Amino acid sequence: MAKENIIAFSQAHAEPEWLQVRRQTAFDKISELKLPLIQRVKLDRWNFGNNDITESLDSSNVPDFTNLGENPKLIQVGTTTVFQQLSPDLANKGVIFTDFYSALEEIPEIIEQYFGTALPFDEDKLTAYHTAYFNSAAVLYVPDNVEVNVPVEGLFYQDSDEAVPFNKHVLIIVGKHAKLSYLERFESLGKDSVKNTANIAVEVIALEGAQVKFSAIDRLGSNLTTFISRRGRLNKNAQIDWNLGVMNEGNVVADFDSDLVGEGSHAELKAVAISSGKQIQGIDTRVTNYAPHSIGHILQHGVILEAGTLTFNGIGHIIRGAKGADAQQESRVLMLSDKARSDANPILLIDENDVTAGHAASIGQVDPEDMYYLMSRGLDQDTAERLVVRGFLGAVIGEIPVKAVRQEMIDVIESKLDKR
Repeated sequence: MAKENIIAFSQAHAEPEWLQVRRQTAFDKISELKLPLIQRVKLDRWNFGNNDITESLDSSNVPDFTNLGENPKLIQVGTTTVFQQLSPDLANKGVIFTDFYSALEEIPEIIEQYFGTALPFDEDKLTAYHTAYFNSAAVLYVPDNVEVNVPVEGLFYQDSDEAVPFNKHVLIIVGKHAKLSYLERFESLGKDSVKNTANIAVEVIALEGAQVKFSAIDRLGSNLTTFISRRGRLNKNAQIDWNLGVMNEGNVVADFDSDLVGEGSHAELKAVAISSGKQIQGIDTRVTNYAPHSIGHILQHGVILEAGTLTFNGIGHIIRGAKGADAQQESRVLMLSDKARSDANPILLIDENDVTAGHAASIGQVDPEDMYYLMSRGLDQDTAERLVVRGFLGAVIGEIPVKAVRQEMIDVIESKLDKR
């Protein structure tokens, strides 16, 4: 029945034939493929979905629509689009930011060309499941040579009081020599009363010379088991600056990957994460240098409270032929509890000469000298520790383009520290 449900869903939404075939092929692959491997995270014990492809009912949980501002934005609750805003100027330039099925009517050939190019459906069991079962999506398209000078916001809310799986796909295509600043939030609304699953994929296609500043805050609920994948595909001289805040309450497996397929392409990825309670988070961050003179840098900082678990895998892979490539990574974890568990695994795979590569990794407690310095100037231990944590995570916080959202991330960090 599962495959029949997928076919019925596709036909009910008048999906093009190529997508119907893709879904069915992905479904057939699910049983053949393996789960991704992440240290300390026993994924075979996790529930990543119940083979359900349904849609949300009208939700009683709605986001706050006050003080939204005038910048472009799309807001979805579950599978439903509840708000979208795009200025006439950007619309006249060909910018599109809308739900998946509306975008299919406007730019069908472009979606067919790029959907799934950054996230292969047959990579592993979870990517195949996503392609088969995603039940809502959004598309952001910026044409060649268009500069979007204000942050574009995508706000995607999971209704934590309904049983509909949160299987979301976001496709972002940034044209040649275009420029985009994008802010994304995944967040749970409601009382967090229903156990559920999420399988989220975000694809960013940066064409030749495109410049993308991508910021995100994830705040999904404690009863949600989540797989989230953000993938970038960078063409010649394209650049993506990733700034990611992983602030969820439930168990999470995340893939943050950049494929540098064009000469001179450049990916800078900064990610911060907090694990608390008995939460388990496994984060794989990978940069693959396929092209000559490509640059991929990874900076990951994590904080663990109580009996939380956090694993960082940093993977830099320079493919044969990528002469002059540069792959660097740093993963550091700060543990604020004797019960915390962590791994920081630097992995370098070098298949070419004449390249630059390096890594650093550390796991430890708060530096006693930092605490002594702050407390000697009149701060109590709790306040001093908070300042150390905020400074430790500040590399990403300071890069978020909207002041109110920067403050939101600080508030999330503070609220997690308050729960200790």
